[in-house]
Amino acid sequence: MALHDNVFVFRIELSEILVLFHFQAILFYTPRWLWKSWEGGKIHALIMDLDIGICSEAEKKQKKKLLLDYLWENLKYHNWWAYRYYVCELLALINVIGQMFLMNRFFDGEFMTFGLDVIQYMEADQEDRMDPMIYIFPRMTKCTFFKYGSSGEVEKHDAICILPLNVVNEKIYIFLWFWFILLTILTLLTLIYRVVIILSPRMRVYLFRMRFRLVRRDAIEIIVRRSKMGDWFLLYLLGENIDTVIFRDVVQDLATRLGHNQHHRVPGLKGEIQDA
Repeated sequence: MALHDNVFVFRIELSEILVLFHFQAILFYTPRWLWKSWEGGKIHALIMDLDIGICSEAEKKQKKKLLLDYLWENLKYHNWWAYRYYVCELLALINVIGQMFLMNRFFDGEFMTFGLDVIQYMEADQEDRMDPMIYIFPRMTKCTFFKYGSSGEVEKHDAICILPLNVVNEKIYIFLWFWFILLTILTLLTLIYRVVIILSPRMRVYLFRMRFRLVRRDAIEIIVRRSKMGDWFLLYLLGENIDTVIFRDVVQDLATRLGHNQHHRVPGLKGEIQDA
């Protein structure tokens, strides 16, 4: 029975790691799933195969008009749509930080500094080294075996067993520690970038100009001044998925319409372009 008990405990630990991996995968996919649900295929519907750019002039003109009409009629109604995207990015940050604490709890408080401990171990003198990987994932353990002896009686044998899977596990979790730290930093920088975009219309003009150089600066300034942040975000996503020449025409036509229709203007300081 002791043998079965030992094997049973070992299998439970392996199954817990597998369950944890699946649970983490679901958590990581959740923000993407939410955005796909909230986005509702809007970008794909608005593209209308204009990403290819190879179509008849009449068809191209008709599709550009449809896209332009949509943008014109729905101007200033995309803020909530854009903020949902930002919420998903915030959830991604909460998720990766939460998973760090989850694994720290799973490994009895040893995971939070696991990567730093490994670095210190690699840099320490040979005589002062204490391997943190072995502490969390032991590579050897004492095993008790029972087998029939020469007399026909069941005999107990103690031995040292190798745990080869733990060698793999320690490498996986070292990678995960550094990967999670990298994800945390990048996601945090992304959120700071989003806050700057929301608060600074001038930054929106600059980013749009840097990304879509075919579009005239005055057209970009008109759109940012007389629309909202969500409209800018939608246009930015469309620009990344539509033929550059077609996108330039759509943006400049939209700017022309805005320039001739003052009732679409959103109140704000002209020097600051437009409040989001």
